[in-house]
Amino acid sequence: MTAIFEKIAVGLGALLICAVAAANELHPIVAAQDGSLFGATGDGKWIKAEEAAKTIADETTYRIYGLTQSLGEAKGGKPKSADAECPNTLVVSLSSTPEKAVIGIAAPWNALPRKPRVIDPTQKVYIDLVRDFLKTKGIDQPKVKIDNIVRVDLDGDGEEEVLISATNYFSKDDRVPMRSLAGSYSMALPRRVVAGKVETQLVEGEFHPKAYVRKEDSFDAPNAYKVIATLDLDGDGKLEVVVASSYYEGERFTIYRCEPKKIEALLSVFCGA
Repeated sequence: MTAIFEKIAVGLGALLICAVAAANELHPIVAAQDGSLFGATGDGKWIKAEEAAKTIADETTYRIYGLTQSLGEAKGGKPKSADAECPNTLVVSLSSTPEKAVIGIAAPWNALPRKPRVIDPTQKVYIDLVRDFLKTKGIDQPKVKIDNIVRVDLDGDGEEEVLISATNYFSKDDRVPMRSLAGSYSMALPRRVVAGKVETQLVEGEFHPKAYVRKEDSFDAPNAYKVIATLDLDGDGKLEVVVASSYYEGERFTIYRCEPKKIEALLSVFCGA
């Protein structure tokens, strides 16, 4: 009988060790096109890149995702410092990067449990919505230019949110200028139902009612913001929102948790001057 209890104890101990190991396992996240390391998730926490890099092994398998679909898998190497322009950015070299790839994550779950739908950005209801929002930011006669609109159920409650990316810097080639013009702007907006009412929120954005006037010790480099992915990056069933922000000398990617009453930046990676 004693031997039986000893075997049971050993078995339970092994299960406990496995459970602890699983709970402590980190799941690294990278920007798929250049391999920049955001950091990782694990045990309900968001781990910054410097700490996460210590645990990432060579030949780690990443699942690759675009805005609306899974794009297969790729192998990644150990994180290394980027080039001289971005020495503080850690980069993972991926074996393949499909054209529409946005995010790679080394995790066993499906990070795209609910597929986003890209819808017509010229619909009057959304143009009016963006125009009204811009007026609250001091742009009295806004020229509305919506880049894309995505519909997706972020929190799995059966109610779809609408994510709007709108930018107008009055550039013919859609490049982000070095100086902001009067009435220019860029933003990423979620439109959702909160406590039974439809609300428009702001994830990231900037607004320029007046043109930039150069002054001593001042600097103006406007950013363009765009929602590039909605993914479950920590395995809790809810989708995080990934926003790209670019300016004339660099680019940043930020992962946000977009709760009805709070929008929070979780991890970010940047490269630029």
